[in-house]
Amino acid sequence: MQSNYGRYIYERLGKSILEDEDGFAVYFCVNKACYIEEIYVRPEARKSGVAKKYADEISRQAKQNGMEVLIGTVKPSAKGSTTSIKVLLAYGFELESCEHDFIFFKKSLEV
Repeated sequence: MQSNYGRYIYERLGKSILEDEDGFAVYFCVNKACYIEEIYVRPEARKSGVAKKYADEISRQAKQNGMEVLIGTVKPSAKGSTTSIKVLLAYGFELESCEHDFIFFKKSLEV
């Protein structure tokens, strides 16, 4: 069952959310890209594959809807940014570009 917040961000912003007792992931698709905007995993569930589970489900839905790439970003000045970069690289993302305080990563969705 989706939360009220999930319904709100879809209605208001066109963004989708995956959520369960371990955390959530917010994402949206535009053109042929699916942008994973946020992934949060509660501290007790980190390093247990939860983020991968969310990314796998987002990838599955993105492919099903004809998306060709996943996009992810990291704000270097944010707390935990080194860990976020490691997670994206481990999932197969590659560095796409850097701009101001954002690093953009991209991963091809093989169909």
